Amino acid sequence: MAVPDAPLLAVSGLGPVVGADPAWSTQEVGVYLHVPFCARRCDYCSFATWTDRSHLMARYLEAVGTELARAVDRGLPAAATVFVGGGTPSLVPATELASVLRAVPRAPDAEVTVECNPDDVTEELLDTYLEAGVTRISLGVQSMVPSVLTALGRTHGVDNVVGAVELIRSRPFASWNVDVIYGGAGETLEEWRRTVAAVVALEPPHVSAYALTVEAGTPLAADASRHPDDDDQADKYQIVTDAFAEAGLEWYEISNWARPGHRCRHNELYWRQDDYLGVGCAAHSHLGGRRWWNHRTPERYLECVRAGRSAEGGFEVLDATTRRIEGLQLALRTTEGVPVDALPAEDVATVLQGLVEPRHDRLVLTPAGRLLANDVAVRLR
Repeated sequence: MAVPDAPLLAVSGLGPVVGADPAWSTQEVGVYLHVPFCARRCDYCSFATWTDRSHLMARYLEAVGTELARAVDRGLPAAATVFVGGGTPSLVPATELASVLRAVPRAPDAEVTVECNPDDVTEELLDTYLEAGVTRISLGVQSMVPSVLTALGRTHGVDNVVGAVELIRSRPFASWNVDVIYGGAGETLEEWRRTVAAVVALEPPHVSAYALTVEAGTPLAADASRHPDDDDQADKYQIVTDAFAEAGLEWYEISNWARPGHRCRHNELYWRQDDYLGVGCAAHSHLGGRRWWNHRTPERYLECVRAGRSAEGGFEVLDATTRRIEGLQLALRTTEGVPVDALPAEDVATVLQGLVEPRHDRLVLTPAGRLLANDVAVRLR
């Protein structure tokens, strides 16, 4: 997932679009391209995705190209990172997605990531991505246990994961990632250990392991019997923490581990509060403390772009205090931590004991603290 998960703390502006075309500075930025199409919607997903809009694919990608061209005309600088997320980007024709990617102005060493479903990975798809400058593949694995995949609403098989990884490893991608989720209904600790062991055996340079969360309006939210248990997820987080450390994967954000030199630069851009442009329906952007987002549905997005109007559906402007606190919240999630004075010394010595630890002149979450990151974050000042 390529949008920040910090809370949106608006201080102004959810009404009519104002200043929809801010001027970009000359610094490098990130670019996020949203692909809203899926073959099947997972029960836990609340993202802007649709399973019945495949007839819009060609027009949608053309509109994304148009929106991107307009941003370039307004001075969009070379992107340090590009991330294609969704949805299922690998579901759209690879050649058409490649055409859009080629239109993104990029720094010579830009990181370019595309999310893929294991079922979609073929030699032709990967070769087309490589020719378009893709440097990194993010593979949506979620589990390596068939019954758990079914419970999560996933359609791919474990064998397809192994086959996809073999193809990815056979190509000169700079890096690749495996996404997994823990806490699904009925998933035992032993089954999670099987998934973790199978992922480690794939020898990925990067892994993202997310706790299953209940999002309003999803089938998962409607069935309380399938909601994850906090204690169970805590045990599973400890399993993944120990296993990945032993495998040489270094923790660098609550849900992310990487081998040296393989951190996801695009996500780090979010965590640093850098600027980024979101292109496509529901895509979010940020520039100098102003955040805005496009209309959520593909139809509304297409209507705006075809009419030559901004696709912006809303915005917010952060004041200095809000932006500073958000920055601390994001930094706390990472191995960089926060300045020692960001947390009251008396709290560090008492209620936060064992949850944060000093590292040089900063405070960093311990493994136990990562499980209670929100409780620590409310004490930031």
